[in-house]
Amino acid sequence: MAEGARKPADAGGIAGERLKSFIERIERLEEEKTALSGDIKEVYSEAKSVGFDTKIMRQLIRLRRMDNADRREQEELLDLYKRAIGLE
Repeated sequence: MAEGARKPADAGGIAGERLKSFIERIERLEEEKTALSGDIKEVYSEAKSVGFDTKIMRQLIRLRRMDNADRREQEELLDLYKRAIGLE
């Protein structure tokens, strides 16, 4: 290394090995996320092939993630808005 040059581990005051560790962990997780996304698509495809509506399934999954109070509030607002425009 040339005189006065910094080691990669200390470049600009940044702990290079620690940074590299974070980057590598994120890359591994991104790979896992991609694989999981493919698995989820396969499950939706399988469900669709036996007659389930995948748009409705996605809505159900979104609703199940919400807590009960938020879900009730959203459903009440939806009903209110539907009545306001004459859908009910």
